[in-house]
Amino acid sequence: MGADILDTARGGGRTVSLTFDDGPNPTDTLRLLGVLRRHRIAAVFLLCGGQVEAHPEVVRRIVADGHRLGNHSMHHDDMTTWSAERIEADLRETNEAIRRAVPGARIRYFRAPYGAWGASPGVAAALGMRPLGWRLAVGDWEPPGTDELVRRLLDGVTPGAVVLLHDGGGDRSQSVAAVDRVAPVLRARRWRFTLPAD
Repeated sequence: MGADILDTARGGGRTVSLTFDDGPNPTDTLRLLGVLRRHRIAAVFLLCGGQVEAHPEVVRRIVADGHRLGNHSMHHDDMTTWSAERIEADLRETNEAIRRAVPGARIRYFRAPYGAWGASPGVAAALGMRPLGWRLAVGDWEPPGTDELVRRLLDGVTPGAVVLLHDGGGDRSQSVAAVDRVAPVLRARRWRFTLPAD
């Protein structure tokens, strides 16, 4: 498992990977799952362990719908200055929380909160998880309105981009609505939704 940070969607040409951080969040994650199902999109959900412990049933729904799981730390802390040992303890605790919700779950990716990687890429790789970055972050952590999110997605997407969005950490209804509106437009423009390149 490489420690290099992956930011590329699988396949060539007009491919894009949607990834969602900070969940699970019962209200918005479940609505998002419905949107992804309707548009036949497989995505990656980067889960916070504390949220997993609070809402294990939502994690089970994510897996049942065929999406991939990633580790986004236990409590969304900035790991920039953490020792490798402290990072490893946090990532293991998060993985254990996910596997209590979904026994045998395959946790393929790790994304550092705030993109503050520090020593985490090497630690994650040693634990069998690929560090997952992004090429496009639309800034939905401070919701600017659905129309603006749609504009940022359509104007910002580039071939092979991994896109950073959020389904947790606050009210993400604008993000869910934006994905619902953008998906058919991109398909009409002959874009394909794929998972990150492994």
